Amino acid sequence: MDRRSWLWLLLLASIWGASYMLIKIGLRDMSPEMVAFARIALAAVVLMPIAAAQGALSGLRGRLGVIAAVGAVQVACPFLLISLGEQHIASALAGILVATTPIFTALLAIRLDHEERSEGLRLVGVGAGVAGVVLLFGFDLGGSSAALLGGLAVVLASVGYSVGSFVVKHRLSDARPLGVVATVMTASALMLLIPAIATAPASGPGLGPIAAVVALGVFGTGVAFVIFYLLIGTVGPARTMIVSYLAPGFAVVYGATLLGESISVATLVGLALIVGGSWLAISGRIPRYRRPSAPARARSSGATR
Repeated sequence: MDRRSWLWLLLLASIWGASYMLIKIGLRDMSPEMVAFARIALAAVVLMPIAAAQGALSGLRGRLGVIAAVGAVQVACPFLLISLGEQHIASALAGILVATTPIFTALLAIRLDHEERSEGLRLVGVGAGVAGVVLLFGFDLGGSSAALLGGLAVVLASVGYSVGSFVVKHRLSDARPLGVVATVMTASALMLLIPAIATAPASGPGLGPIAAVVALGVFGTGVAFVIFYLLIGTVGPARTMIVSYLAPGFAVVYGATLLGESISVATLVGLALIVGGSWLAISGRIPRYRRPSAPARARSSGATR
């Protein structure tokens, strides 16, 4: 994967890592259904006019069924499940559990996409990432049945992310990412409209939760999914899903610094395993120092004079 793709991947991880914190803040005054609907609807309102103005919707005619399917399995259901889960678990833990997404992607690839299967050191990288996830949450979900169900809800959301990524690659990769995101968000918002209305708060939410959901919709959903679909089309779903290994690091930092969630030694070790596993899963090799050639050394020496 080239340097530009790496930069996009890191940007996406930083945005999605913050999403779990923003969801947690939004849940202070809003229902999970309302948080999920609001973030999706805001993204649709922002992106649809832009997509229409740029002609990004033209390649989607006759694909409403596919758009609806992607909206259901990769946006509406996962976003609702994550919001439901965060009612009972920490935002950092939610971000960590989504790191199971590449595992489901690798498993589904056995049947759906042989190009995306992990082998050799890539498979070792996947295993290292899993070990990091297991180490990080440990027995955190064993304290209560509510926490266990909340964790399972987030893991189920990661399955939806995996399934949706293959649908996008095989059915929508020739369409413009902006058009795909805008229409998927619109379809997903319609799916959650009635549940959101049914669970709307009796009184108006506070300024903090409103600001969090607005940021979640515009950046954590709209902008992030444009980058996400762009990466799927260029580097494939398995490598794109490595963002789920990187985002937990950002989620833990945001949770600790802004929400007061604790960071233990196990957290730091787990993050190291996840980042290292991400490198192996993407490149399939261990990074090594390469001594520059003589001409390269000469150029470098001359440049510092």
